Amino acid sequence: MEIVRHLEPREADPHGPEYLDAERYILGDCMYDSRNIDTLRDGGFQRHDFSQPAHELIWDVLCDLHDKGEPTGATAVVIALDKRKELQRAGTANYVSHVSNFISGDPTYYAHQVRKRAELRAEADLGRRIVQQATAPDAEPGAAVTFIDDYLQRQKERAAGRSGDPADALLAELLDASSLDNMPALEPLVGDLLHLDTLARIIGPSGHMKSFVTIDLAGHVGTGMRWHGQYVRQGTVVYLVAEGSRGIRQRVRAWEKHYGVKMDNVLFLPRPVQARGPEWDVLIEAMRRLGPQMIVIDTQARVSVGVEENSNTELGVVIERMDDLRRATEACVLLIHHTGHVGEHGRGASAAKGALQSEMHVSKKGDNASNIVVTMKVGKQKDNEEGADLQFGLKVVTLDGEYKPDGRPVTSVVLESLDNLNIGPVPGSAAHIAQQLDKAGVPAHFGRDRLRSECVRLGIQARTELLADVARLRKSGNGQNGTGHLSPNLSQPSQPEPDPIPGTGADETPDQTCPGQVGDSTGQAADPTCPLPPPLGRGQVEQPDHTCTVCGQELHGYRRDRGYTTCLACDPETGSHPDTGHGAA
Repeated sequence: MEIVRHLEPREADPHGPEYLDAERYILGDCMYDSRNIDTLRDGGFQRHDFSQPAHELIWDVLCDLHDKGEPTGATAVVIALDKRKELQRAGTANYVSHVSNFISGDPTYYAHQVRKRAELRAEADLGRRIVQQATAPDAEPGAAVTFIDDYLQRQKERAAGRSGDPADALLAELLDASSLDNMPALEPLVGDLLHLDTLARIIGPSGHMKSFVTIDLAGHVGTGMRWHGQYVRQGTVVYLVAEGSRGIRQRVRAWEKHYGVKMDNVLFLPRPVQARGPEWDVLIEAMRRLGPQMIVIDTQARVSVGVEENSNTELGVVIERMDDLRRATEACVLLIHHTGHVGEHGRGASAAKGALQSEMHVSKKGDNASNIVVTMKVGKQKDNEEGADLQFGLKVVTLDGEYKPDGRPVTSVVLESLDNLNIGPVPGSAAHIAQQLDKAGVPAHFGRDRLRSECVRLGIQARTELLADVARLRKSGNGQNGTGHLSPNLSQPSQPEPDPIPGTGADETPDQTCPGQVGDSTGQAADPTCPLPPPLGRGQVEQPDHTCTVCGQELHGYRRDRGYTTCLACDPETGSHPDTGHGAA
C-alpha cells in the first residue's frame, strides 16, 4: 500500500476532476437563464460534447423544458428527471442542486472549452478504433477508412452553419436595420404607463397610498374599464400581497362599491414567495400555466428577505429572478417598493432601475381624506415620452353592514382623478341626472317635484332623495369638472337674474313640493320665526360659499379650489356621512 498517495481532504473532489467544472458551468448557466440554451445550440454545442452521462441527461431535460416554454430552474429539472425515472442516473436531486450553483455569466466560454476536449476525445477514439481495426486477426487494408469518413462528416456538419466558435455564434445573432421591423413592438397594458412583457415599479414613501394606486390599477385591468380615462387591456391579474394582507379586503370592497362592479379576474396570494428560494420556480410554473396579463409584487422587500439591498450583485440576482417570471409569462411584472429617507429614488442599489421599462413615484399631501392629494409622477419610461403627473383625491366609502366595536361604520377610500379627462359623471349620480335634464331642455329653475315629473316623462332613472341635490346644482349654474361631480364656475361672477314672477314656479326652492309655494319639503309654510336672508339688491353678486352644504364645515384644499359644494366625506354618492378621519390609513 506504500504506492498509494493519500489525498488531503481539501484536495479530494467528490464530484470528479476539476475539468468537469466547465460542464457544470454550462448546465448551471442554462438553469439560471434558459436563453443560454439557444445560444449554445446555435453555436453547435451538442449533448455528446459532455464527457459525463449524468450531464447529458440534465442537458436533455433542460432542452426539453426550454422548448416547451417551461422554467429551467433546479426544481423543474429535478421534477422532470424524476418523471423520466432518470434522477438517480443524473446524480440525485442534491447533485442537480449543486450544479445549479455554477453560474459564470459566460457559458459560451466554457462551451468552447468543453467542445475542445470533446474534439480531442473524438480524435483519440478515432485513433483507438483505427488501431483496433488494423490489429484485428481478420484485418484488411483500407477498412479503417470508414471510421475516418464518419469522423470527417461529423466535423463538416458542425462547420456548416453551426460553428463551434463562440464568435461565429455571436455574429449570427446580429440584425441589420431592416430586420428590426420584425421585432415585436411594446403592447400597452395601461395607457403609456404599463406594457406587457416588461418589468415596472411603483415607488414612494411608506404610507403614501402606493397600494391603493396599485389596487385601483389591478381592478381596472381585471374588469377592462378605462383607468381614469386611459386605455386598458383587460386580462387576469395576480396580486402577491406580501405585506399588509389583512387590509386588502376592505380596500377591494370599497373599490367594488364605488364602481358598482365586482373586481373580476383579480386573484390574490396573501403571503410572500421568496425570489431566491426554490418556491419561486413553483410560482413561475404556476403563473406560466395561468397566463396573467399583470403580476403585482407588493412589496419588493418582502420577497427578497436577507438580500443586501445596497449590493448591486445581490439585488441583481433578485431582479433576474423577476425577469424569469416575466419571460415565462410575458406579463407586466409590477413591483411595489419604498423610497429611502431622502429623495425620490427607490431604496437600495441602483441595479434594479436599469432593468425597468417603467417606474412611477407616488406621494401624497394632506392630513385627512377631505384634503389629501395623491400625485403619481412618471419617473422613467424607457421607450416612451414621460407623461404629465397624475393627481387623485380620496373618496371615503362606507362598507355596507360593517361596523367597528364602538358602532361606527367601517370605511375605506378609493381614488378619484383630479385631472380633467372628460370621462363624464358617474351614472346615477346627481351630476349625471342633471346632465340628462340639461340635454332634454328642462328649465333650470324647476324644483324637486317638477323634476320628479320630468324624470318620469323622459324615462330618466333617478332616486327621489337625489332630486333636491339635482335641483340645487342646476339652479346654481354648476358645470362638470370631469370627475363625476358638478362644481360652480367661480372664475366668473354670476349675473343677477330678474326678480321671479310669483306664481310661475320661478321662485321655487330645491326642496319645494308645490309650485309657487315657499316652504319645506312637506309643503308646509315656512316658519315665520326663521327669517329668510335679505334679497340681494340689483347689481349685487352673491359670493360663493366655501362651506360644506351637508355638515357646514369649511371646505379647503382642492375641494374649495375646484368649486365642490361638499367635502368628500359628505359626498351624496357615498350614501352616508362617515367620519372623515377614518378609512384613509
